[in-house]
Amino acid sequence: MKWNTRITNLLGIERPIVQGGLAYLAYHELASAVSNAGGLGQLTAMSMDTPELLRKEINLTKRKTSKPFGVNFAIGQHGRPFEHMVEAALDEGVDIISVTGGNPKPVFDMVRGTNTKVLVLTAGKRQAVKAEELGADAVMVVGQEGGGHLGKDDTSTMVLVPQVVEALTIPVIASGGIGDGRGLMAALSLGAEGIEMGTRFIATKECTHAHKAYKDRIISSKETDTVIIKRSLGAPARVIRNQFADRIQEIETRQEGYESLKDYISGEANKRFIYEGKDEDGFAWAGQVIGSIHDVPTVAELFDRFDEEASKVVEKWSEQKGVIT
Repeated sequence: MKWNTRITNLLGIERPIVQGGLAYLAYHELASAVSNAGGLGQLTAMSMDTPELLRKEINLTKRKTSKPFGVNFAIGQHGRPFEHMVEAALDEGVDIISVTGGNPKPVFDMVRGTNTKVLVLTAGKRQAVKAEELGADAVMVVGQEGGGHLGKDDTSTMVLVPQVVEALTIPVIASGGIGDGRGLMAALSLGAEGIEMGTRFIATKECTHAHKAYKDRIISSKETDTVIIKRSLGAPARVIRNQFADRIQEIETRQEGYESLKDYISGEANKRFIYEGKDEDGFAWAGQVIGSIHDVPTVAELFDRFDEEASKVVEKWSEQKGVIT
């Protein structure tokens, strides 16, 4: 299929598919594969300890692809400074960045006067409107089905996307609960001009940093096998349900605050599961779409499948012209 939306034109990509930031997982192997397959691959800047490591990953990605890719900045990580990481990306000539969590205004201040395009992930209409006012080139909007950090209002992608589309003039990218070509077509039907995916990209061959146990858990789980943690902290996030996640929820019911939770929700606890495969001694982000993920293809194979599935939707629509009169 030939795709032509404001997102493909804005980002210079062939398919309106954006790979999520994926903390501790989105490195050059995955980002370059997504970009080479026609989407927008991204690196996870704030999972790297130093600007030098980010520079290295940017240059490794450039060696593997000549196509556009971005760098994601998750700026809401307990006040960790991010400005030096943004500076490193700009110095290396990255011309697409995305911002998740926190107030994106400092990032906009840093890129002002450059040709860098900025995408902002939001979980509500008010945030999306603010992002456009600040100068975002596009907004990614995630519904409560998604994995990782979500909005506080438990609003679904199906409900949220049209509301944001109606409120903005810039392109909207739908996120949350999308993992195949049917989801892509549904998002376009709601007015979005592209999609962002996280969980589906974890279960690909090029997501080399994800342990096999993590991928196996994704492809063997049902859509009901996720839970929300960190709600008591005002930062709800969806993870795969296991004994560790149940323990987090148990602690949260006692309302003991961040200090009682910090070791359980730390990056180290996350990495025990996703890097070491200790699937009952840590937590792992995942959205409800895990119920529809059953294999671990290459990114190129996945995208070809998306095209086939989307084509079938178009064919079905054309055959059903007489359904509504």
